[in-house]
Amino acid sequence: MASWAGSDDAQSLASLQLAVDSGCNFFDTAWAYGEGHSESLLGRIVRRNAGKRLYTATKIPPKNRQWPSRRGIALDEVFPPDHIESYVASSLESAGIEAFDLVQFHVWEDDWIDDLRWFHKMDDLRSRGLIKGIGISINRWEPWNGLRTVRSGLIDAVQVVYNIFDQSPEDELFPACREHGVAIIARVPFDEGSLTGNLTTESSWPQGDFRNAYFRRENLIPSVQRSNALKNLVPARSTLAEMALRFILSNPDVATTIPGMRKKPHVIENLAAGDKGALPPQLLDALREHRWERTPGGHSP
Repeated sequence: MASWAGSDDAQSLASLQLAVDSGCNFFDTAWAYGEGHSESLLGRIVRRNAGKRLYTATKIPPKNRQWPSRRGIALDEVFPPDHIESYVASSLESAGIEAFDLVQFHVWEDDWIDDLRWFHKMDDLRSRGLIKGIGISINRWEPWNGLRTVRSGLIDAVQVVYNIFDQSPEDELFPACREHGVAIIARVPFDEGSLTGNLTTESSWPQGDFRNAYFRRENLIPSVQRSNALKNLVPARSTLAEMALRFILSNPDVATTIPGMRKKPHVIENLAAGDKGALPPQLLDALREHRWERTPGGHSP
């Protein structure tokens, strides 16, 4: 799976340490982020801060390396039990830790609830003390594609795209999670950057950067237009990015959100947004009007 280009290990480790020092204690990564390299950085931070309780989460890549998953695909092509076992072992080795607090499937199809071999293997790994929680990461703009799994009571957490533009998880997914005690991890809080307010219709990225695929012209132009329309709602002495984070954290159903924090200024800004708490009800009502109904397409891996 493509990633954001321009990563620097020293910078990333410094940012992670600043996050820990500032009170952040949940860190989400995936084997696919550098084929274990991101996990190794997280492991270094965990070991460096052995006296602090840090919660670690990672994701198992699909065997067929297809992001997102496709309708009708069999579990054996994506998450057969031996593949699950192998990649949990690989992730633990990369991180150099004894167990992950949460291991998630990096793509998901709700039909897999009819083939519980994935659960039996994860439950086996949990009984052996290698993982503590089981989660799924729902494909972009498909919050319906995890409802049966949430309602099964077999998982502990669900990761889903949720932000000012993508509010549809509130319709059915969030109530189901609330009913069944499933934690919600809101991902893509800034819509890959458009909700920072820094993009223009001429924005581009280095070769290999995931955003080149996401922000194709058919997505970049309306994303910039919708972002610009939000700017007059930003409170005084605030930023669009801060408002975007506080929108998510205003929802009591959300357990946490996972903005990228590779640089120290991002750490400071993101944690400061969390400290400010919920947005005023009137502003939340105004932001509801900026909901954007989208469906998976060529720019939605």
